[in-house]
Amino acid sequence: MLILTAPSLTSPAIAHGFFGRSGGVSKGIFASLNCGPGSGDVRADVVENRRRVVEALSPGAALVTLYQVHSPQAVTVSEAWAIGEGPQADAMATNVPGIALGILTADCAPVLFADADARVIGAAHAGWKGALGGVCEAAIAAMEALGANRARIAAAIGPCISQANYEVGPEFRARFVESDASHGRFFVTSERADHFRFDLEGFVFARLREADLASVDRVSACTYARESDFFSFRRATHRRQTDYGRQISAIALR
Repeated sequence: MLILTAPSLTSPAIAHGFFGRSGGVSKGIFASLNCGPGSGDVRADVVENRRRVVEALSPGAALVTLYQVHSPQAVTVSEAWAIGEGPQADAMATNVPGIALGILTADCAPVLFADADARVIGAAHAGWKGALGGVCEAAIAAMEALGANRARIAAAIGPCISQANYEVGPEFRARFVESDASHGRFFVTSERADHFRFDLEGFVFARLREADLASVDRVSACTYARESDFFSFRRATHRRQTDYGRQISAIALR
């Protein structure tokens, strides 16, 4: 089982991990630690995979994941819900020990947050749309409403697609530049005419730095390039596969 961690989130009060695709029971294109109930995988296998994640992360915790819709919406979690019954949102925060906040990804950037002193944690699903719309900022605001102080919040960006493997068209870049001309720095020209390569991790990192947090870490692992380690929506699309697995990133208060 591959579990990546970030120095800034390492604390006796916090359990966290960016999980890869190994160590589960799923088969075929979902092999093996697919944690996405929205995939076409066998539900019992997804449930078992999520149980293994909890055992590795914080035994006895209740794992919750959202119905992710690429929005800037954040919710406060006061009690756990059943698998597949999460609200439509892309960020969450809690101050309840024993609840593990899980973010499902397959190229988008998972972001985990913690104010260990206030004992408040957060998590966000930052695809390009959510990141541009302010999903990370929404997660921070939800944490602050629970008593966190952004000057103490540590954040870490998990595995996501790298700039080298994220080619986009001109209309994609235009959307960012129209929002803020300085966003042009997150694009480089591609080999194809009128195409670019977008630095999602760099964009999310910049947004988090602008939020004046205590620290921001980057795992810098490419989901597209590291096939044996991670699921990738774009890689599956390029292969004309009909579905894909989702890895999970999770954080909990001990």
